[in-house]
Amino acid sequence: MRFMVLASDYDNTLAENGRVSETTWDAIDRLRASGRHMILVTGRELDDLLTLCDRVDRFTLIVAENGGVIYSPVTRERKLLAPPPPPAFVEAMKKAGVRHLGVSQTLVATVRPYDEQAHAAIRDLGLDLHVVYNGDAVMVLAPGVSKASGLLAALDELSLSPRNAVGVGDAQNDHPLLDACEMSAAVSNAIPALKSHADIVLKSECGAGVTELIDAILADDLAAASERVTRRNVLLGQRADGDAKREEGEPETLAPQRTVALIAGQSGGGKSTLITGLMERLVAAGYQFCALDPEGDFDTFENALPIGDAETAPKADDITRLLHQPSQSVLVNLMRVTFADRPAYCASVLAHMQKSRALTGRPHWMLFDEAHHFFPASINPADEVLPDQLAPALFVTVHPEQLSPRLLDRVTVFIGAGPGAQTSLEEFARAAGHDAPGALPDDIKPGQALVWRREADGGGWTEPVVVHVEPAKTQRRRHVRKYAEGMLIPERSFYFRGPDNKLNLRAHNLVLFLELAEGVDEETWMFHLRQGDYSTWFRDVIGDTSLADEAQAVEANEGLSAKESIEAIRKAVEERYTQPENPVLPNILAPGSKDGDGA
Repeated sequence: MRFMVLASDYDNTLAENGRVSETTWDAIDRLRASGRHMILVTGRELDDLLTLCDRVDRFTLIVAENGGVIYSPVTRERKLLAPPPPPAFVEAMKKAGVRHLGVSQTLVATVRPYDEQAHAAIRDLGLDLHVVYNGDAVMVLAPGVSKASGLLAALDELSLSPRNAVGVGDAQNDHPLLDACEMSAAVSNAIPALKSHADIVLKSECGAGVTELIDAILADDLAAASERVTRRNVLLGQRADGDAKREEGEPETLAPQRTVALIAGQSGGGKSTLITGLMERLVAAGYQFCALDPEGDFDTFENALPIGDAETAPKADDITRLLHQPSQSVLVNLMRVTFADRPAYCASVLAHMQKSRALTGRPHWMLFDEAHHFFPASINPADEVLPDQLAPALFVTVHPEQLSPRLLDRVTVFIGAGPGAQTSLEEFARAAGHDAPGALPDDIKPGQALVWRREADGGGWTEPVVVHVEPAKTQRRRHVRKYAEGMLIPERSFYFRGPDNKLNLRAHNLVLFLELAEGVDEETWMFHLRQGDYSTWFRDVIGDTSLADEAQAVEANEGLSAKESIEAIRKAVEERYTQPENPVLPNILAPGSKDGDGA
């Protein structure tokens, strides 16, 4: 489920004339039976509410006094989120002749026109207080206290995220509440300003409107309503060209409710940069993501917690535990998991993610770098646990045809990154059984992407468009240590075998590659040089295009001796990667060693 929480105002929203109807209570019971939470967020004083409302047990938590207090109906405990009103202010209001004056644990309540006396007292006493209006009601609180701050505190107690909440209200003080929630609604009796601000304007008034909203949540998790809401979409970039429907420069976004995106492109084409920018914007928007990273390429991303490394494979239970905090995104480094074991590992993680999403709505986004490692075209365990409701999710690969048909069938948007994006799109269309567009743009430049979307009704596909990708705010640093002295898995290591496959010397990082290069015989070195194996490894595994280009130039220079070419490649590597002073070299695998089989 996407929406786990309904946060509702009380007066003139949930209740009419202070009372909640039986029909509305029945709707709340249906909401709770679905596994969702009902949180009451009201400006009323807590004790006043407890006297008025006889079914507070229907609420998971109550945020009262406009965000000043949290109350648990189960434990009957209350937590103050704001300081008490200054005695000097209360005394000044009494001296000013304010007749309607209520003083609670965190606020002072009155009515118009006594707001004038409140402003005067704040000014004359030099106090740091703010005045909040709710129709004719007036509340005076500490600054920073609002329905939004109270809701966020309540959600934090429940380990839930505002990105999984729907807010509904009717008056001025409900603006912060609606802003804090992923989706917002206004009952039909709401003030015009709130209606124009809300994502959904309900047809009915008060409790009948809340019942209408609950029925919509239970019907399709607000999927239909979400199609019309774009304010929570994640920015991909700006359109590079226009058409009859959209203008050049308009934002191109990814919608949380239906995005299953496949990002494909050549090595060095900009996929990693594109993903880094998307991860930055997800974190900034308050979304939690879980990214499966086979090669540890994103370990240096600062706003997510890396788990696992070249020596330790993370456990699925540990991932779930880390995701318990709504604001914590996780990068799962799978360098220690062998290529053959990755589909089964992914299947285990997916099962945990499905359970977590059912209970909490998180992680909001799932990312799979090198997706062909997890969902290969052959039969694999991860295929069997692919949920029907996969969105939102991002899958990244070099070659779409290497992915399973079951996954390709779920893709709703294709994103081809950088030069060669047209070829990637055609490969995707062919592998997924779609008719490729008749005409594609001639030239996709670095920093651009070719975006092809499935129609919202799940039928055909729109015309592809070129997008200027929104750059990442911080430049991604290459994980230098991993390639220089880490432990690449056997399938990603380099093997010196020689022309007759007599050798089987494995280099699982660049330090060992240079050490082995010095020790192998000239015939073996030149065999791999002439085949272009060094530049291919640098490009496809290390992911360093400039190093690969320099090695390719060395490979093409037939005038160089073995010694000269080794020295040239050594220099190119050491200019880019810091070599440890005393590298610890593992045992070089002997020919025929079991661990050294396979390239």
